[in-house]
Amino acid sequence: MLITFSLLLGLVIGSFCNVCIHRIPKGESIVIPGSRCPNCRTAIKAYDNIPILSFLFLMGQCRSCGHRISWQYPIVELLTGTLFALTVFRFGITRHTLLLWAFVAALVIVTFIDLEHQIVPDVITLPGMAIGFAWSLLTGWVFRSGGRVAGGFSPPAPLDALIGILAGGGILYLVAVLSRGGMGGGDIKLTAMVGALLGWRGALLTIFLGTLTGSVIALFLLASGKKGRKDPMPFGPFLALGAALALFWGEELITAYFRLVRWGL
Repeated sequence: MLITFSLLLGLVIGSFCNVCIHRIPKGESIVIPGSRCPNCRTAIKAYDNIPILSFLFLMGQCRSCGHRISWQYPIVELLTGTLFALTVFRFGITRHTLLLWAFVAALVIVTFIDLEHQIVPDVITLPGMAIGFAWSLLTGWVFRSGGRVAGGFSPPAPLDALIGILAGGGILYLVAVLSRGGMGGGDIKLTAMVGALLGWRGALLTIFLGTLTGSVIALFLLASGKKGRKDPMPFGPFLALGAALALFWGEELITAYFRLVRWGL
């Protein structure tokens, strides 16, 4: 029941994520006005704004002007709903659930904005960094339950979160300096945000997984001729994927990695 509720709530939040993805790069308010068709600007009625179902019922078209609605909308809704449900499946309902839901929603927003605009907005990463670190202080000093617990999630201790911010952002900042602009400032702040919530181990794992998956995709696109060597490729989506994997299966992945290293030696 809780997982089903989380899925449905995630679908609704996913609809809001679509608003953020569309408006944040334009500097528009994400609250006012309400949802509108991007083509004819007609306000979307509540019954035409039901996640996924409205898209299917309208056959991917605006009711007023017939303009095609991008498949991105139901994909974002379904992805957000799935991540919300997975959060509850992995960690249950705890005092950290709202924080984790906000985190995965932020990853979805960052992913699709970066894919389209090649930017990672500060309005997502900077507040996320501050909230993650503040929550580690609250958890470590008030609740006194820092560190991961069996079957659940707890933010890192405050020092671990601080090191995560510095390590996550610092490594990519060093890459940016050495590559003379090959790494964007938004990616640096994104990994710092991850470090605030997941600690330095989570930040390093995020960078490793993001680089690994990004390299594989880049090689595929180069080999298929869909991208040239000098064509820009957003790194944010790969970091977001790495962060999600680090959140849900970080400890297992780290354990498996060191096991492989021992076998290799």
